[in-house]
Amino acid sequence: MDNVNIIVPDLPESINNAIIINWYKKQGEKVKIDDILLELETDKVVLEIPSTINGILEKILVKPGIKVQSQQIIGILKKTKNFKNTENIIKNSNLINSTKNNDPKKIINQLNDFSPSKRRMIKKDNILLYKISNSNKKSNLKNLDNNKEKKQKIFKNNNIERKEMSPIRKYISKKLMDSKNNTVTLTTFNEVNMEKIINIKNNYKDFIFENYNIKLGFTSFHIKAVTQALKFFKKINAFIDGEDIIYNNFYHINIAIATERGLITPIIYDTNKLSIIDIEKKIKKLVIKSNQNQLSTKDLVSGTFTITNGGVFGSLMSTPIINPPQSAILGMHAIKDRPVVINKKIFIMPMMYLALSYDHRLIDGKDAIGFLMLVKTLLEDPIRLFL
Repeated sequence: MDNVNIIVPDLPESINNAIIINWYKKQGEKVKIDDILLELETDKVVLEIPSTINGILEKILVKPGIKVQSQQIIGILKKTKNFKNTENIIKNSNLINSTKNNDPKKIINQLNDFSPSKRRMIKKDNILLYKISNSNKKSNLKNLDNNKEKKQKIFKNNNIERKEMSPIRKYISKKLMDSKNNTVTLTTFNEVNMEKIINIKNNYKDFIFENYNIKLGFTSFHIKAVTQALKFFKKINAFIDGEDIIYNNFYHINIAIATERGLITPIIYDTNKLSIIDIEKKIKKLVIKSNQNQLSTKDLVSGTFTITNGGVFGSLMSTPIINPPQSAILGMHAIKDRPVVINKKIFIMPMMYLALSYDHRLIDGKDAIGFLMLVKTLLEDPIRLFL
């Protein structure tokens, strides 16, 4: 057949609905493989739907703003012949610079570093890839995203502006209310001396960047410490299901990331099997995917514990909200020089407040405090994280 259906991808049971944000191609417009046809926004993630063929967008069946279901047919593509392939397009464009890039296959490999939407815009606008260094890809491509902003229903008068909530914001709101109404939350605090971890960062940052092209942060140390502590305090890695307690024998850690569309918590899976470097690589990948709306549904389900870092915004202390159905969440905060007493002497040390919010229905204060004390011990003596 010459026609190919555009189908909504499979959505996990935890995702309640999807809404078409925008069609980027018009009915009757030519499309190429990898061209982004439309964006779907679910209550957790934004999904780009690319074209699977070279052809024409024959028919749009569902308009923007309409809810859709898994496997629903929302449009029809029609195959056409004699489309130039990617290599020919590259050969005939200024993607190649005679002194910088002259191998189309290498150019294609470079294009694969970008998301499908970025590749489409690069090819469409003939951006010289040799001008896009690893350090400034984001800034050089930022202006290409102007046409991707969601068109919301906006009602204005002289004094107020009313906007319809996005599915992600609705989901965040629902989760917060679920947490408030269905958990008995307490928060316990402690502080940790970050001097030794800061020394590790300073002593090895150049080595790590040169060998792995990543910057060593604090979150990876916290993830490693939390993972070890969860092995000793199993209830904190568990959750309540009706009248049962479900104990997770795996460690999937959510990390909170602030995006323009709202706060999301993608997951680093099996952190007990990962090194500090492996965790940093996965954090970097998740941050990039979050900022480019490239997270998949797999990145957002099945977490067992959450870490949030308000310190990046300057927060000194907070009471983080549990991420249901989980039973606890760790809040990291800003590192500040403070006077502390060590062996009856006063020193100025880089201190960070830690906050553990926990569901008191499942977790007693003794376990919560013991867990946080162990996290503190591991962070203040980080050699334990590697033994």
